[in-house]
Amino acid sequence: MKQEEKNPDYIFESSWEVCNKVGGIYTVLSTKARTLENIYPDKIIFIGPDIWQDIEAPDFAEDKILFADWKKHAGENDHLQVKTGRWKVPGTPPVILVDFKPFYDKKDELYYTMWDRFGVDSMHAYGDYDDSCLFAYATGKVIESFYHFYGLCNKEVVALFNEWMLGMGALYVQDNLPSVATIFTTHATSIGRSIAGNDKPLYSQLENYNGNIMAKELNMQAKHSLERQTASHVDCFTTVSDITALECRQLLEKAPHIVTPNGFERDFVPEGDVYITKREEARATLINMAEKLLGTPIPPNALLISTSGRYEYRNKGIDVFIEAMDKLRHSEELSRDVIAFIMVPAWVRDARADLKAAIEDDIHTTSPLQMPFCTHWLNQMEKDKVLNYILQKGFTNRSPEKIKIIFVPCYLDGNDGILNKSYYDLLIGMDTTIYPSYYEPWGYTPLESIAFGIPTITTDLAGFGLWARKEGVGDDIIQGVRVINRTDYNYFDVADAIAQSILLLCKEKKAGLKAVRDRCYKLAYRAEWGKFIHFYQQAFDIALRNTTERNSKENVKEHFILGI
Repeated sequence: MKQEEKNPDYIFESSWEVCNKVGGIYTVLSTKARTLENIYPDKIIFIGPDIWQDIEAPDFAEDKILFADWKKHAGENDHLQVKTGRWKVPGTPPVILVDFKPFYDKKDELYYTMWDRFGVDSMHAYGDYDDSCLFAYATGKVIESFYHFYGLCNKEVVALFNEWMLGMGALYVQDNLPSVATIFTTHATSIGRSIAGNDKPLYSQLENYNGNIMAKELNMQAKHSLERQTASHVDCFTTVSDITALECRQLLEKAPHIVTPNGFERDFVPEGDVYITKREEARATLINMAEKLLGTPIPPNALLISTSGRYEYRNKGIDVFIEAMDKLRHSEELSRDVIAFIMVPAWVRDARADLKAAIEDDIHTTSPLQMPFCTHWLNQMEKDKVLNYILQKGFTNRSPEKIKIIFVPCYLDGNDGILNKSYYDLLIGMDTTIYPSYYEPWGYTPLESIAFGIPTITTDLAGFGLWARKEGVGDDIIQGVRVINRTDYNYFDVADAIAQSILLLCKEKKAGLKAVRDRCYKLAYRAEWGKFIHFYQQAFDIALRNTTERNSKENVKEHFILGI
């Protein structure tokens, strides 16, 4: 007979990206929030870093009444500087933002304790390691203070920590609050990402790699050690896809207890007339900017294509995207004009004044502006990989060419100075998206794309691509998703497959494109959080049961030592 699943009374979930939009984990947490809040109303509490100080956090609504008694106690007795409020996303869950800077004088003590208790080697730490670990420590202190103040010792409490940055928080809670069930989720192993980013063959050689040896070679010892030890000690270790589970088993020497795939929510997607209006506005904005930059009219039926994500040139397949656009540029079968956008944040110096003036004053440009491939000036433009490869391939962006390629190298938050629309408000205007990833543990960008009804191309090295394959799609862009086989060595084959998919899409009539969009929606529906949240509930159950077992063993051990 199957055991009844154990459910938590309280859940603490922490991440560097709570109320701090810097990457894909923000999307995981912010879209998952409503589903969790519906199941555990006001019992799911997110904890994030207070990096805003006196600046108002853009998506945090402070509520000085929420947990006011605890907050006063935490400040006076536990030396915690916190803000309480609500995350301004669907579900508006409770949030605690904690200032971790005051704990810098505890750094050496913390690192020694983590070495002594768990074998975490911080000797070779650099970069963002200190900030991350001190925030994790502050998170552990917040959970400890809240737990004791509200007397949760008789409650089922789960603490979920995302990525290596929160590892020390998980270990601190495990050490100081043994009754709290700890879960650690890696969204990508730090060493796997580093192997891929350093142009080493990850997949064909995976079984030959030793995580510790590779960490030393790539100067990743501190992050790898923390991630490896956290995965080994927590009550439940999870990752987001089957492909990353293989990576964890080999490089961290720890298989996840369960895979918890990432979902999405339709709350973020407009419907009906609002969708139509926003799509028209997005296309108008993108085409107007392109006409001003390129100095030539863009046909209304031009195919708008984009790729986006972090600036990981090889891992995200930005190089393959440019290669594929170059193959299209030389194809005699291309029947429509194509504008290809690379929407990837880079080291921006400023929005270019000439383009900004042309847009704001509606200047009719009749020839391309200087450097007609980029919407913003970059620091060290001569060293930028994207621009260099565009130039190397011979793109000109002049009127006779059917393919124009434009680099939008800024974070699209609606205040970039040129497009001034958020990413979702531009994504909705695309005709298709391309994410030819080499390293992609999950892949939110293609999932977001189909949620907005935009057909997408990805690879089977992305967790989302593998999931789409399991759902029986991926052979044809007309299905809504094309999943291309990618290996360590078939770079040009991937580019060819992308080009062929775009040519196929160009031939589709209006009715056919509507059918493609409908297929996108149907597939996205199968990836909503309502369908995936049960994986998290299973993780809660695993963690709570393992905590009970862990504490039972500790009690037996203590009784044996004391001779009871």
